Amino acid sequence: MRFLALLLAGIALPALAQDAEIQKQLIQRRQQSDAFTLQLRQSQEALRIPQSDLKQRQDLESRQLHERQGLENVSARQLTEVKPDTPQELRPIERQRAADEGAPLTVPSRGIIQPVRNPR
Repeated sequence: MRFLALLLAGIALPALAQDAEIQKQLIQRRQQSDAFTLQLRQSQEALRIPQSDLKQRQDLESRQLHERQGLENVSARQLTEVKPDTPQELRPIERQRAADEGAPLTVPSRGIIQPVRNPR
């Protein structure tokens, strides 16, 4: 009887570890998407500032660096919080929580950025 219990436990543990690894990969995909969205938004913001305005450009670059570091910190923490013993039914909730944590870091605080008009 003990042998059967150990055998079943030995079979179940790799399956749980695999579920956790899949969960991490799904969260990493979302994080890559968030990083791309942030990079795109920051590029658009940089285009709105004239090259000659060095003070405003430095302030923007400093803020953008802080945003990127914040997103990286959240991303690293999320991956360490993936637990191998989380029930399968709660995995989508765990992924949604991770997406909700990253959203404020990627969405512009002042709304949608409009394209720069070329003055002629």
